[in-house]
Amino acid sequence: MAIPVRPRLLAALAPTFLGCLLLLVAAVAVVPPRATDLTWVSTDFKTILEWQPKPTNYTYTVRINDRSRNWKYKCISTTDTECDLTDEIVKDVKWTYEAKVLSVPRRNSTHGNQDLLVVQGVEPPFANAPKFLPYQDTTLGQPVIQEFEQDGTKLKVTVKDSLTLVRKNGTFLTLRQVFGKDLSYILTYRKGSSTGRKTNTTHTNEFLIDVEKRTSYCFFVQAVISSRKNNQKSPESITVCTEQWKSIVGETFIIVGAVVFLVTIFIILLSISLCKRRKRRAEQKKKSTPSRLA
Repeated sequence: MAIPVRPRLLAALAPTFLGCLLLLVAAVAVVPPRATDLTWVSTDFKTILEWQPKPTNYTYTVRINDRSRNWKYKCISTTDTECDLTDEIVKDVKWTYEAKVLSVPRRNSTHGNQDLLVVQGVEPPFANAPKFLPYQDTTLGQPVIQEFEQDGTKLKVTVKDSLTLVRKNGTFLTLRQVFGKDLSYILTYRKGSSTGRKTNTTHTNEFLIDVEKRTSYCFFVQAVISSRKNNQKSPESITVCTEQWKSIVGETFIIVGAVVFLVTIFIILLSISLCKRRKRRAEQKKKSTPSRLA
C-alpha cells in the first residue's frame, strides 16, 4: 500500500531540495582543472617542481611530505606554474619525497595553510608528482677546472668541487661532502693537433697523467656518480688547452710590457717638457732683471 505524501510536506521540502541542488551545481561549476605535466627540475639539489597549465580563475597550492609523513603546504595560492622546494628536499637528500599540486578556486585561496582548501566539503582536484629521491635524481652541474700545470712529461689538473644547497651546521656542502666516494671525475684529453682521445678517472679532485714533453694538450672533465642507473654524468666542463694557457700568459706579458713602455715614454717626454719650460722661464727672468753698474 502506497504511503500518501502530503502536498504541504512537498511544498515545505521543495525550497530545501532546490537550495541543495543549486549548491551542488555551483560547487561543480567552480571545480578547476587538475594540474598536468608535473616535472621535477633539479641540479646540484636546487629543486623546482613545474606543471601546467597557467591558471585563470583559480590558484595552485603545493603539498610535500617529510620524513615524519607530515604534509607541508608550499607556494600557497600561487598563480605560477612552478614551486621551489629546495628548502624541503635538502633536509634529507636520501629521503623519497612525494608532492601534489592542488587546484583551488580563488574564493577559497585566502584560507591559507589549512585543510580548509575544499569546495563544499570536497578536497579540490589535485595531481600527484612523480616520487623524487634527491640523492639519485638531482642532475650534476657543469664542473669547473680550477687549475692545471704541464711540467715536462706530467700534466696536473685540479677540479673545483661545486657547492650545493645542502647544509650542515649552517655551512653549504660541496658535491664531494654530499656524495663522498660515490663521486668521481673523468678527464678526457688529447694532443692539441690530434683527434684521438684518452680518459683518466680519479676519486679525488686531482689528476696527474703522463704526457709527451713539449706537446700541447686539450682536455675537459665530467663529474660521475657511478652508483646511479640514470643521470650518472654531468655536462662537460669548458675545454682548455695547455698551449692556449701559454698563449694567454704570453699575451698578458706583451700587453703589460707595452703599457709599461708607453708609460715610460710619457714620463720621459713630460720630464723633457718640464725641463725646457723651467729653462725658458729662467732665461726670461734673467732678461727682465736690470743690469747693475760696476
